[in-house]
Amino acid sequence: MPPPDPRNGVLYHDAENATPGYTLFTPLGLYQTYLIDMKGEVVHSWDLPNDVGNYAYLLENGNLLAAIRTEEGPQGLPAKGGRLLEMDWNGNIVWEFTDHAQHHDFRRRPDGNTVYVGWELLDKETQSKVPGGIEGQEHPDGIYGDYIREIDKEGNTVWEWHATTDMDMSRFPLSPTVGRMEYAHANTIFPCENGDFIINWRYNNTMLRVDRDTKKVSWFLNEPTYGQHHDVQQLKNGNILFFANGVDVNIHGPETGSAVVEVDPATNEEVWRYEGSPRRSFMSWFISGCQRLSSGNTLICEGLWGRLFEVTPNGEIVWDYTSPYIVDYNHPAYKDSNVIFRCYRYSPTSSEISGRLPTELF
Repeated sequence: MPPPDPRNGVLYHDAENATPGYTLFTPLGLYQTYLIDMKGEVVHSWDLPNDVGNYAYLLENGNLLAAIRTEEGPQGLPAKGGRLLEMDWNGNIVWEFTDHAQHHDFRRRPDGNTVYVGWELLDKETQSKVPGGIEGQEHPDGIYGDYIREIDKEGNTVWEWHATTDMDMSRFPLSPTVGRMEYAHANTIFPCENGDFIINWRYNNTMLRVDRDTKKVSWFLNEPTYGQHHDVQQLKNGNILFFANGVDVNIHGPETGSAVVEVDPATNEEVWRYEGSPRRSFMSWFISGCQRLSSGNTLICEGLWGRLFEVTPNGEIVWDYTSPYIVDYNHPAYKDSNVIFRCYRYSPTSSEISGRLPTELF
């Protein structure tokens, strides 16, 4: 057996300043979700029935909510799920719902409903109205659009919103650097406390808020220099936190890098930013995420490298972990990689963990 790779696992841990807890992640291309302690040791895991449709996370009752890839539905588009599963702590499936067009993101609302992102093939007239992108780079089927759907526990649709018909696409054209396979590659659906939804699109560099009652866009940020962002979320202070991938052609160059950014939606001005020094030392051109912790620190998933790390408000790294889980079979997208879409840290006394694992962490 080869010796442990010193570049994997927990590379640094400042126990005095890091936020104690358990960190959850799902390596893309593998069939397990892992929960690790601050030392990087696996304390619990779930076996998944197929490729994950990007990630899984814990509900307040301690169950795991995941999207699993199905073989039916649109083909050739990234981050396909199709089967939403809720699994208890022991891996038993306690709820499921299938929509073969589901992709990327999904969330459980406080009332028990579930909201998710899905694809729909646009009719010819709507396709002709899709603005921007590289002509001639459509999907073999045409152009797909995104919808947001909320379902109740029985799977009944209780709310729905369609990007191509419920808003003015001309305000948010596709970037000139991307193809026209889909409008516009939604990768985040975030439920706000008042029932509104924040949606993030990669291919038009746009994040926006949709009013639940009117279905109108009540806020948006369109800034190409952030470079096709991910994991847009509203913090308790009302600000918006997101992972700015930094990959659009507008800012390509030797000093290109990713960043985690907090903006005030009242002004769309930055109030906090983390980036590498030099900038290119922190870089993930796709996937990736962030989480503001109760301590005020921020947990970051640098997805391309399977790296999860925690920084203080001053940008000091206090915990640094690299996933040792490498895809060692001929996966069509992730062979020989350890990429991770998102990660989450849970306090030992949180409702997600409490009573299931030790509360004392070192």
